[in-house]
Amino acid sequence: MAYHLALGGTHYEFRDLKTLLAKASPLRSGDQLAGVAAENAQERVAAQLCLAEVPLTRFLEEPVIPYEQDEVTRLILDTHDKAAFAPVSGLSVGEFRDYLLRYETDTLTLSALAPGITPEMAAAVSKLMGNQDLILVASKIRVVTKFRNTLGLPGTLAVRLQPNHPTDNPRGIAASTIDGLMYGCGDAVIGINPATDSPAATTVLLRLLDQLIRDYEIPTQSCVLAHVTTSMRCMEAGAPLDLVFQSIAGTEAANKSFGINLALLGEAREMALSLKRGTVGDNVMYFETGQGSCLSAGAHHGVDQQTLEARAYAVAREFSPLLVNTVVGFIGPEYLYDGKQIIRAGLEDHFCGKLLGLPMGCDVCYTNHCEADQDDMDTLLTLLGVAGVNYIMGVPGADDIMLNYQSTSFHDSHYLRQALRLKPAPEFDAWLGKMKLMRDGRRLEPVTARHALLAPQLDALAS
Repeated sequence: MAYHLALGGTHYEFRDLKTLLAKASPLRSGDQLAGVAAENAQERVAAQLCLAEVPLTRFLEEPVIPYEQDEVTRLILDTHDKAAFAPVSGLSVGEFRDYLLRYETDTLTLSALAPGITPEMAAAVSKLMGNQDLILVASKIRVVTKFRNTLGLPGTLAVRLQPNHPTDNPRGIAASTIDGLMYGCGDAVIGINPATDSPAATTVLLRLLDQLIRDYEIPTQSCVLAHVTTSMRCMEAGAPLDLVFQSIAGTEAANKSFGINLALLGEAREMALSLKRGTVGDNVMYFETGQGSCLSAGAHHGVDQQTLEARAYAVAREFSPLLVNTVVGFIGPEYLYDGKQIIRAGLEDHFCGKLLGLPMGCDVCYTNHCEADQDDMDTLLTLLGVAGVNYIMGVPGADDIMLNYQSTSFHDSHYLRQALRLKPAPEFDAWLGKMKLMRDGRRLEPVTARHALLAPQLDALAS
């Protein structure tokens, strides 16, 4: 179905819904690279005006990728909750934006609505919203998940402690982990990106983190971010695995390039659930996403990268994850050119994920060949904090020496928690007090060099 609009004496025609969505997207380099972006600002505004008049029901009638060709499309349409959708079923995209911004549309309303919203609806309305709109609506949504602690509660901000090492050296990883814990990081997860994706290497790291968590009775969970099939082999061999990780995307073809499909993710989740390692809940999956992944895999079907990112959230939603993380600036300037585009994308991703009912975190990050700097990341970090992001990353010095990109540091959590009066997850906050690491949100300096988390325990962990 074609969509038409006359504006300023010019007639605009958009041949189908996916074209309209792409032309309505805020400018980003990835859509230009794919050849789907608006040619100029005038065409972008025309597309946004046209999109505002599209009924939400149209997204159920005209999939951006055909039902027969893509299992993600089938998942979206087959699991759509018509009863949850009913309160907004008569609205256009523009009217939906107004509905979301109403005072009366509160946390309970948005939670009930989530199963009725498709990714394409979320992406469409986000294209009509300014940054402040994305922040306001997301701030009204709370998504609470549990494993060994409770994440996403109002007034909290969690941190993934990311102690990566370029050679997976246990002593280096243990040192970074202990450093992060002493700064109050690690309640979201202690998560390592392994330099070597093999069952043997992954198991070594899983045992290291498991021993640390057990020895010090830390109410948190660990994850080694290996491929899902590696994690499954580790579970089969009896390794102490808490969370199953996988990068996911918004099309079947892109997920195939990652070596996964929906059935495989479901099998992995069932294996992790069978271990029964959670103490307060059973959310056992951890997913990471990022705008541009489908394009980089040659699997975008002519759909804009932000809509495809939202479709990845449908995949995540199917498996009730503990954590979902948009690694917003990691792929590079080919997809998000500069700080302005990264900031906008981070707010879009967080909004769309929360609107779809996901526990969204964000790796506030950029690569060194991107036109961005740490001031841009400070801005995005602050905006996401106001928007109610569930968690951020904690990387030693904000510089990941294994993945070679810039992120947020252990110290950044203290800035954001102080500025917005936020606390760690409640169980983890109590542990920090018991260990004399933090009190009332303030970091305590170790009273002696023999603090409970310092060497010689470090040597024992790394041995």
